[in-house]
Amino acid sequence: MSFLVQTDIALAPKTTLKTGGSAAYYVEVENIEELEKAVYFAEQNKLPFFILGGGSNILVSDEGYDGLVIKMNMKGLTYTEMNTNEVRLTTGAGEVFDEVVEATVERALWGLENLSHIPGSVGATPVQNVGAYGVEVADTIFEVTVFDTEIKKIIIFKNSDCNFLYRHSIFKDKKNLIIISVTFILSTFPNPKLTYTDLRNLSQLNLIPQQVRTAVIAIRAEKFPDWTIVGTAGSFFKNPIISEDEGKVLLSKYPDIPTYLATEGMVKVSLGYILDKVCDLKGFGIGAVSLYKKQALVLVALPTATTTDIKNFKEIISEKVFEKTLIKIEQEVTEI
Repeated sequence: MSFLVQTDIALAPKTTLKTGGSAAYYVEVENIEELEKAVYFAEQNKLPFFILGGGSNILVSDEGYDGLVIKMNMKGLTYTEMNTNEVRLTTGAGEVFDEVVEATVERALWGLENLSHIPGSVGATPVQNVGAYGVEVADTIFEVTVFDTEIKKIIIFKNSDCNFLYRHSIFKDKKNLIIISVTFILSTFPNPKLTYTDLRNLSQLNLIPQQVRTAVIAIRAEKFPDWTIVGTAGSFFKNPIISEDEGKVLLSKYPDIPTYLATEGMVKVSLGYILDKVCDLKGFGIGAVSLYKKQALVLVALPTATTTDIKNFKEIISEKVFEKTLIKIEQEVTEI
């Protein structure tokens, strides 16, 4: 497909929440030259632009997006053997992340298996520093290659340059940095991460990445709805990170809430537990929007739902959590 800017393109079918209006302008890019053309088009027409990957973490306004949506379709996987144990994989931002995970597992490479069945594109994973089952994507990233729209140059960010935090990175703050490829560090040497409760029953004896992937897929099937069928963005809310003193106060009232060490002086709190056991909200719904019956962190939208419905529901959930815990929760999804 040659470079073509389209107008009035519906965005709901391009997101997993399946709500929202249309993009005033829309273009798909398959290489850096087309990306540069798209950015130039936006600048010449004084349009804001938004980078779209797999649409798995996006909430589109019912009014749509009055600018240019740039869909990243850059593909390609390149494996480089660094030594006996280390392999580096560079993949285009437009690759489907789970297909990349599957490809590494088939090669018996360790590193990404715990992140199986996370929807979305490769380019989106560093932005949110996606994570699951004891692993964050930052744990495996060697470098991220971006196009800086301000200086019109390609820049390489080493892992330490990315400011990775829980569900955060430099790319979330600096919209001028468009990710075009990601390089992961993988290992041929067995290095399973089995700290997550549901993975501890796996025997480390002769364990292969495929076994971990299979277990993770089974866990996710139990806890998450199928995003290809129903409207969902996976975990809609972040697990709160609060001070140790706030954590002590919270635990004095609700001693069974799971907490985990975060950065120095801070603890991460299980919001799924709070929504389920403290607020009794698992499966709670209003109209066409609800919290999933099997996992309270997951928001589910029926086909009749609108983005406004989702936003209103989110506010109600936030208020209920604050009433019980005094914690102000934040959403994971990005609104446009």
